[in-house]
Amino acid sequence: MAKTYRAALVGCSRMGAFIDNETRRDRSIPLPYSHAAGYEACPRTDLVAGADLRPDVLEQFGARYNVGSDHWYTNHRDLIANEQPDILSIATQPEPRCEIILHAIEAGVRALYVEKPLCASVAEAEAIRDAVRANNVALNMGTNRRWHDGFLAMRAKIHSGDFGDLRTLINFQTGNFFNTSSHYFDLLIYLNHDNPPQWVQGHVFQFDELVIGNEVLEDPAGTGTIMFANGVLGYALESTRRAEVEAVCGKGIISALNNGTEFRTRIQEPGTLVDGPNLDNPPTSATLNLVNDIVHALDTGEPTRGGAEVAYWNTQIIFGMIESHRQGGARVELPLTNHDLRFIRRDHVARQPKYAPG
Repeated sequence: MAKTYRAALVGCSRMGAFIDNETRRDRSIPLPYSHAAGYEACPRTDLVAGADLRPDVLEQFGARYNVGSDHWYTNHRDLIANEQPDILSIATQPEPRCEIILHAIEAGVRALYVEKPLCASVAEAEAIRDAVRANNVALNMGTNRRWHDGFLAMRAKIHSGDFGDLRTLINFQTGNFFNTSSHYFDLLIYLNHDNPPQWVQGHVFQFDELVIGNEVLEDPAGTGTIMFANGVLGYALESTRRAEVEAVCGKGIISALNNGTEFRTRIQEPGTLVDGPNLDNPPTSATLNLVNDIVHALDTGEPTRGGAEVAYWNTQIIFGMIESHRQGGARVELPLTNHDLRFIRRDHVARQPKYAPG
């Protein structure tokens, strides 16, 4: 019989366990969506424990996912030592995430499902990448569009050759860099066959209020340009188009509309573009696909669809955009080295999870 893997969750709040109650009416996000709900839906994983700093969150988590109080923790180190999970989910805020990841790897955890952004600095991202490489750990970051069937079909069509060479990728919504843009930066990397970024130029809204010295005090929003190593140019825009992405190729355009609920094509004809066929978009859960990808990696030793390398480059783009603004909008070569900026929010209060559907 196929092995069932023991999963545990650090950070049992919204994205960790209860976000489904907020998104169940959003047809662009098929459930399950939270980490815990993904493990519950996967027949190959057993959610055995949770850790959180708030006792009320742990109590609600235990009741919802049938995890007894003897498997609740307020310290991730105790959870790892006592439960010895095969898979550790980390859905905390970004600031403590690196320490948790590195300790988990050192303690022998074989697979990690890490919320985005990966961590709070470029140096931390490099340390995580190196530790994952050295210990052959499976890692996926929760940039869920990478496991979305519609974007998988879009990526395949881009690289089928039917539309010519990929030239430009345009993302029409950025949102805040750490919480939201991390999704879209990863999507641009994914659609470009995981080619690394070479340089970025960025503009940060309210920079002087949000970046003081080497501290990024709140999650900034902005726009920017990304040049990839294969010559594809990416644009990260902040417009009224909700979560839409276009791939401009030599012979046509492929568009993902309305947060991945529609995928359309236009084909270059002499002097114009004409509508082409829509792409299939089967409504499956990206979270469940991500968990299944980790299970497959544990079964086979093959790499995950994500991995620490693309998560590292995602972090480089975020901090590269901020650094570009700090340098007056200059082009910033990647990877950044000896970089001093760190995401360190002061007096941050975590949002309260919604424990029941509304």
